[in-house]
Amino acid sequence: MLEAFVNTIKIPDLRKKIILTLALIAVYRVGAYIPTPGVDGAKLAVFFNNLAHSQGGALFGIMNMFSGGAISRLTIFALGIMPYISSSIILQLLTAVIPVLERLAKEGEAGQKKIIQYTRYGTVALAVIQSFFIAVWLENPARFQGLQIVQFPGWSFRILTVITLTSGTAFIMWLGEQIQEYGIGNGMSLIITAGIISRIPTALYQVYALFSPFAPEKAQLDPFTLILMIVMLVLVIVAVIVVTQGQRKIPIQYAKRVVGRKVYGGQSTFIPLRVNQGGVIPIIFAQSIILFPATIAGFIPNQTFQKIVMSLTEGGWAYNISYSILIIFFSYFYAAITFNPVDVADNMKKYGGFIPGIRPGRQTAEYLDFVMTRITLPGSLFLALIAVFPSIISGWLKIPYLVASFFGGTGLLIIVGVMLDTMKQIESHLLMRHYEGFMKKGRLRSRR
Repeated sequence: MLEAFVNTIKIPDLRKKIILTLALIAVYRVGAYIPTPGVDGAKLAVFFNNLAHSQGGALFGIMNMFSGGAISRLTIFALGIMPYISSSIILQLLTAVIPVLERLAKEGEAGQKKIIQYTRYGTVALAVIQSFFIAVWLENPARFQGLQIVQFPGWSFRILTVITLTSGTAFIMWLGEQIQEYGIGNGMSLIITAGIISRIPTALYQVYALFSPFAPEKAQLDPFTLILMIVMLVLVIVAVIVVTQGQRKIPIQYAKRVVGRKVYGGQSTFIPLRVNQGGVIPIIFAQSIILFPATIAGFIPNQTFQKIVMSLTEGGWAYNISYSILIIFFSYFYAAITFNPVDVADNMKKYGGFIPGIRPGRQTAEYLDFVMTRITLPGSLFLALIAVFPSIISGWLKIPYLVASFFGGTGLLIIVGVMLDTMKQIESHLLMRHYEGFMKKGRLRSRR
C-alpha cells in the first residue's frame, strides 16, 4: 500500500489530478465557513446545539450532514449538494415513468448530456425553493426560542438569501464537475464525503472527553468500552465493504455467428447483479419519509398527532422498526426501477447471448428477476441494520449520537463507497502506468 502511494506521487499526471482534487475540496471547505449576509450564525449554532437532543433535532440532520455542518451556521454553502442529489433522484425516477426521458437514457452519451443538463436546471429550481423557505423560517424569532437570528427581515433579506444560497449550490455543483473532469474520483460524492469527514475531529474530541482522565470533563466510560467500540467499528467497516462489493455473477454465453468471412461471438462473460443495488439511496428515501411527521409537527398542535410523532422519536423501537421496513421497501423499489430484466433479456437475445440452461426471452427475464429478488433481500436487511445501528450503539453504550453515527448509517456507507471507488480509479491509473513501463523495459532489452 505504501509503495502504491509513493507511485501516485511519482506519476506526474496522477499527481496533478490528486492535487487538483484536494485543492477544490479545500475551496469547498473554506466556503462552508463564509456566513450568509444578514444572519447571526453564532445564535443559530446555539439553537442547533440545543435542538440536537430534542424531538426536532433530526429535522435538518440529513442536510447538516451532507453540508458538513454548514446548515447549522447558515453559510453560503448551507444547502450543500442536497438539491443536486434530490434533482438526480427525481429525474432518475421520472426516467422510468416518462417515455421521453427513457428514450434519452438509451441514446448513449448525447442522451446522458441532456439528462445532466435537466438535472442542473432541477438543482437550481430546488435550491431557489428551499432557500426561500429557509429565509422565511429564519425571520420568525418564535421558532428559535426567542433568538433574533435575522436583524433586518423583509423581502430584501429573502431575495439576498435566495441568491446567496442558490449561487453557493451552483458553485458546489461546478466544483464537483471540475473534479469529475480534471481530478480523480466522483466529484459530487467526494464533496459529500468531505463534509461528512469534517465531523470527525468533533467526534474524536467527544470520545476524548468521555474516556480520558485528563479531559476537561470527568471520564464517564471505562477503557473496556473504548476497546469494544474500536472492535465494533472495524467489524462494521469490513461488513460494509463486503456487502458494497458483493455481487452475483450471472454467466452469459454468446453463440458464434458467421458474417462473410468473419466469425463473431463464441465468447463468455457475465452480468454482475449487486447485492446492494440501491446503495445509500433507500436510506435517504426512508429518512425523508420518516422525518416528514416531525417536519409538520410544529404546524399541527393536535395532541394525538404529537403523541404519534413522539413515538417515532429517533432511537425508539417504533422508529427503528418503521425505519427498517421503509428501507427494505425502498431497496426493492429502487432495484425494480434501475434494473429491468425484460430489457436485459431482450438485448441478450438480440446479440445472440443466453444464460446456460435458460431459454432466451421470457424465461431469461423471469430468471433474472428471480435472482435479483433473492439477492436484494440480504442487501436490504443489511442496510436496515446499518441504518439503525448508530441509534442502538448510542443507547447501549451511552455515547453521543455524533460518535455513534460513524458506526453505521448514511455517513459510513457514503464514506466507504466513495473511498472504494476513488481507490479503484487510482489503481487503474497505476496499472496503466506500470503496463507502459514494463513494455518500455521489454523494448530496451530486445534492442540490447
